[in-house]
Amino acid sequence: MSKKISTEQIKQLRVNLAEDKHTKVVRNAMIKTNSSELSMDWDKYRKIDHSFSHVVSGEMPATNQKSSGRCWGFAGLNLFRIYLGRKHNLKDFQFSQSYFMFWDKLEKANYFLESILSTVEEKSNSRIIMHLLQTPTEDGGQWDMWANLIKKYGVIPQSEMSESFSSSQSSEMNKMLSRKLRENAHDLRKKFTEGCSGDDLNKLKNQMIEEIFKMLTMHLGTPPEVFDWQVRDKDKKFIRFENLTPQSFYKEHVGLNLDDYVCLINCPMSDKEYNKIYTVEHLGNVVEGNAIRYLNVENNIMKDACIKSIKDDNPVWFGCDVGKHFHRDLGVMDTELFDYEMFYDTGFKMNKSERLEYGQSQMTHAMLFTGVDLDENQNAVKWRVENSWGVKGGNKGYHIMTDNWFDEYNYEIVVHKDYISDELNEIFKSEEAIPLKPWDPMGALAK
Repeated sequence: MSKKISTEQIKQLRVNLAEDKHTKVVRNAMIKTNSSELSMDWDKYRKIDHSFSHVVSGEMPATNQKSSGRCWGFAGLNLFRIYLGRKHNLKDFQFSQSYFMFWDKLEKANYFLESILSTVEEKSNSRIIMHLLQTPTEDGGQWDMWANLIKKYGVIPQSEMSESFSSSQSSEMNKMLSRKLRENAHDLRKKFTEGCSGDDLNKLKNQMIEEIFKMLTMHLGTPPEVFDWQVRDKDKKFIRFENLTPQSFYKEHVGLNLDDYVCLINCPMSDKEYNKIYTVEHLGNVVEGNAIRYLNVENNIMKDACIKSIKDDNPVWFGCDVGKHFHRDLGVMDTELFDYEMFYDTGFKMNKSERLEYGQSQMTHAMLFTGVDLDENQNAVKWRVENSWGVKGGNKGYHIMTDNWFDEYNYEIVVHKDYISDELNEIFKSEEAIPLKPWDPMGALAK
């Protein structure tokens, strides 16, 4: 039996289509409009409501990462500024997003080159080498990478290191950094084959880092070491702090102990167990910093921890697959907002596990939960989400995530350890992490 598409089969497809009025209507409609607009369910659209039973105090105007992949850092800084804003009674404030980007890029360059040295005996066309070379210093990141940066470099106000063209539109910078780092990888591997010693390879690597530092300075500016900060609060009171360092600014004006936070994931894939710790090989930024560490739990445990945190007035950092069942202008994530099955006259039946295993879903974006709408039984109906795409979408940049969307496409949260059980805390603290391959979907947010 032939395996090709035959001419007779094409003729029959045409005959079938001629009798298919639904397909013709959809085809004609999509000439001028996209499928998401046409498949929107009116009953779900008319019920969009940006009110919530519980919202954390201290919300500020939405930030904008623009054409960069810094969502994880924006979400982290947006979390921090809520606490700083409460401390100083501020209406609006932004930390420097280019500051964390500078150090992240530098640390990632070093992490990449160390990964190249640790795999130097692998063939150049091995899967691991090809994976490493794909994105030597990408924009993305994970919570533990964020914590590593904060502990080492602290934070500064945006007024001390403003956005540059390259921080907001990072593709050109990333292209040139990747070009240089791939060349560096070639040179290190070549020197190894020529018998260069480990010490000499390390010296060569440090020279490469110096070049990356210069390139980053050209693109992003020079990170300050000491600065003053002054601001007026909501009551017009003038405040000034002098001779601050990035580390002292974080400790004295944000004050969160990042060691008290746990990273939970809900990953129901067949190769992963609940109540186990996972890490991802060759995923990180700060060499000798904390490794990626996830505790895989059932969805209701992750959701319960979020609710407890928000009810205690604490926002929650999270990672999800934002592009699924999402209307950007309306700012709504809802699995029932679009009736794709009726529109395309076909079923889409994969569950959460199957979507992960077959490449249909992965973590793509980090944001902040700042509210939840609970029903009379204290069950979540929808979630308030602070995004970092500016103020145009949703309710001035704040979005709605329905609870059914949380179930299907939310994969990760970071909460204070007080919001999970003692048993889970002990697992998170003590159990050895099971390594996942670098291309596992649980590592995708860092890409």
